[in-house]
Amino acid sequence: MTKDDWTTIGRIPRNSTDEWMIKTGRYWNIDVVDIRLHSNDNPTKKGVRLNFDEIKLLKQILDKVNTNENSRSEKNIED
Repeated sequence: MTKDDWTTIGRIPRNSTDEWMIKTGRYWNIDVVDIRLHSNDNPTKKGVRLNFDEIKLLKQILDKVNTNENSRSEKNIED
């Protein structure tokens, strides 16, 4: 897979030199999402490549994290 085969979906800045990049592409005939830390515009080894079934499960897990965080925030407001 070449650099041009990826579509950047989003970026999450971490600090002045690092950012997480979320990209989609095709790898070994499988549609995948790559979430990778980039440092000074270069990809690092820190990251994960997931197929779309795995992404659906990850989304469900992150939704639970978000729901739990919102519940904690609401409890703190009421205290």
